[in-house]
Amino acid sequence: MKKCLLLLVVIFASFNVQAQKYVTAGGIRLGTEIGLTIQQAIYKQLTLELIMQSSFQNKINTITILGERHTRILTRRINFYMGGGFHKGWVDQELNLEDPSGITLIGGVEFAPSRLVISWDYKPAFNIWGGEKVISSETAFSLRYVFIKRKRKKINWKFWEKGKKKK
Repeated sequence: MKKCLLLLVVIFASFNVQAQKYVTAGGIRLGTEIGLTIQQAIYKQLTLELIMQSSFQNKINTITILGERHTRILTRRINFYMGGGFHKGWVDQELNLEDPSGITLIGGVEFAPSRLVISWDYKPAFNIWGGEKVISSETAFSLRYVFIKRKRKKINWKFWEKGKKKK
């Protein structure tokens, strides 16, 4: 079973296609934390995501910047993505903890009907400095609005007629 899953991930990751329908999207993130998220496409399948969030469980505010690689699944509207980046947190002085900072990974699935992007992800964070724990797990649903759509390439379906026009 693990080999089949690994094979599927390798196959999906090898496709060189434009996965996202958008250039810039932003919205809310709800899960183990609450916050704001904005994604910016920087190259074909790559995006930068900025997440600003506050924890329900403790008084820690975090900002995270992630690089993500998107791979489409079945259609251009459904994507699998994974990536990583860095996080920095600010702890309320009542907790008597050092501010956390470290490395964050992310993996998730998104669906983009019309101008909305609905996604679910799992985001483990590894604190190198500070924080309550060395590893914290987060999972969330995000609802983003597409501010700038990606322009679709026009495909010339009548390519065979090019040679006829020259004669």
